Amino acid sequence: MSPVSGGTELTETQLTQQLTELGIGENGVLLVHASLRSLGKVEGGAATVLRALRRALGPDGTLVVPAFTSDNSSTSAAHMERVRGLSDEARAAFRERMPPFDPATSPSTGMGILAETARLHPQSLRSAHPQTSFAALGPHATKITDDHHPDCHLGEKSPLARLHELHAQILLLGVGFNRCTAFHLGEYRVDSPPQRSYRCVIRRDGRRQWWEYVDVALDDSDFATLGTEFERAASGTTAVRAGTVGSARCRVVGFVDAVDFAQEWFPGHRVVGR
Repeated sequence: MSPVSGGTELTETQLTQQLTELGIGENGVLLVHASLRSLGKVEGGAATVLRALRRALGPDGTLVVPAFTSDNSSTSAAHMERVRGLSDEARAAFRERMPPFDPATSPSTGMGILAETARLHPQSLRSAHPQTSFAALGPHATKITDDHHPDCHLGEKSPLARLHELHAQILLLGVGFNRCTAFHLGEYRVDSPPQRSYRCVIRRDGRRQWWEYVDVALDDSDFATLGTEFERAASGTTAVRAGTVGSARCRVVGFVDAVDFAQEWFPGHRVVGR
């Protein structure tokens, strides 16, 4: 799969072929993390990439993207950075203006243009978690997005657990294992995972209000190292397939393989109570 060179733009047909050669399973379920910029020039941009992914998946395939939001949370890293250096008064005023989560209209933040394009597709369904929602297109979209509990970011009552049940694949398109959300499900599946409080603004009974809840303390700071060790352990198997799509270095990863490896890896590599 050689990248398109020079000023030539990638077409939908070329992308579909390259994605298929990379190992995306026809009529399967695919969780996508992508950097569109890494692909190079694409004729038609994000909409073309989305169509190519759906063509590679086939008519019975299901595409899933993260549609996370941080703009409505006072405990997210993005929010902490945004209010850094503000006075107490300015910080309070900023939080008063923060919008409540609305699954129909709230844009994802930091997920990339492909994820937003998928979320905005007229047939897309979105899970209801106010901070870590997912959007899905295809026959399994309802199963994946339904019943995402508001106090469970990425555990057993989230789309990640449904993706594990469905033996999904993960596409890391121009991004590394540091973006591999599936590893978080492994955090939930260790014995007695550390927990923390989260706070976000929601709309309930027509009213804007703050809501605080306790959930597993999510930590992706070691995902790059975890991914390197997972890929090394998976050498010679189909758990990780690497290749190129356009100009982007990519991996197709077995969801169950990634989660199960992470679950076994965390206890020996993280300090208790981290």
